[in-house]
Amino acid sequence: MAEFKLADRLAAVPPYLFAQIDKVKAEVAARGVDIISLGIGDPDTPTPQFVLDAMRTALDDAANHQYPSYVGMKEYRTAVSDWYKTRFDVDLDPDNEVVSLIGSKEGIAHFPLAFVNPGDLVLVCTPNYPVYGIATEFAGGTVQYVPLLEDNSFLPDLDAIDEATWEKAKAIFINYPNNPTAATADEAFYKKLIGLAKAYNVIIVADAAYTEIYYDDNNKPLSILEVEGGKDVAIEFNSLSKPYNMTGWRVGMACGNEQLIHGLGKIKENVDSGIFQAVQLAGIAALRDGEPFVAGLRDMYRERRDLVVNALHKAGIKCNVPDATFYVWSHVPDGFTSSEFVTKVLEETGVVLTPGNGFGAPGEGYFRISLTVNNERLEEAVSRIQKL
Repeated sequence: MAEFKLADRLAAVPPYLFAQIDKVKAEVAARGVDIISLGIGDPDTPTPQFVLDAMRTALDDAANHQYPSYVGMKEYRTAVSDWYKTRFDVDLDPDNEVVSLIGSKEGIAHFPLAFVNPGDLVLVCTPNYPVYGIATEFAGGTVQYVPLLEDNSFLPDLDAIDEATWEKAKAIFINYPNNPTAATADEAFYKKLIGLAKAYNVIIVADAAYTEIYYDDNNKPLSILEVEGGKDVAIEFNSLSKPYNMTGWRVGMACGNEQLIHGLGKIKENVDSGIFQAVQLAGIAALRDGEPFVAGLRDMYRERRDLVVNALHKAGIKCNVPDATFYVWSHVPDGFTSSEFVTKVLEETGVVLTPGNGFGAPGEGYFRISLTVNNERLEEAVSRIQKL
């Protein structure tokens, strides 16, 4: 049989973090262990009924069965623009400052192809969603990781990045509210970053997929686009996955600087055929009518957050209390590495956690819990961990 060698760009990529977790989970389950997975951030409650109803109606319209627009239906892009105005008081031109995405991951993965040339330097704040660095490397760029440390509230120390690095950098990836640390960024941070990006002509690539999962109505996460000058230098990626329980629907958006949006749109013209129009119409329903549903979702996650944080503290495990996202970022007990602790928990209790170092070197010493199982299962999971 012939043997075919992977392209160098793919052979150099480490196994995808969650694929590895699934493999170990399957091995433990094969022993008859009851698995409770707190690993992947996939909402466990259904997509709301009104979104399903919109989808069913759209499916009956044969016009939606043809090729969609590469950049998204005008109606969908307008709904995104309207939502940004309502939520962030940001004015967006739906024709030039919004593009639809087959999930935010797709857009993030394709964006470097539009602006990163071989050898270009890209800064990636870490611990991080692995796609930022992998997509940069696929485009031939060089990645320099910027650590997010607890001493600095998991924000990058912008002053620690020297002038020579800023001068060389083509782009910087940021993610707030942050996965995995659950940190949020304030206006002062964004203002400083925008000032540096303007001074050195650096693109800010902002992943904002968790802006709607927050726990204080008086301190809602910001969009970088609502901060003065943000649209001059930034493209922001967002998604319907987390707030509307639509992870499998693959529908999101990128918004911001017109040149950056058009560049990404040009890539999409050549690599995909857009989002199925019925899904876009369902997305419009979510954006226009979904806030009451999302408010209830936040209440549910808040209750789960409090349950887990209190239980971990009782077990003597130090963790941060998240203001946003549905993750709890915790310290591993003394004497363990991240991988050692997570492996021990999985093999001895059947509870799946995510090792912090899987998100980058500064994640060593931490693990992540996803709050995407019901209270009963969460209580059972933390009870098992307490007994270790």
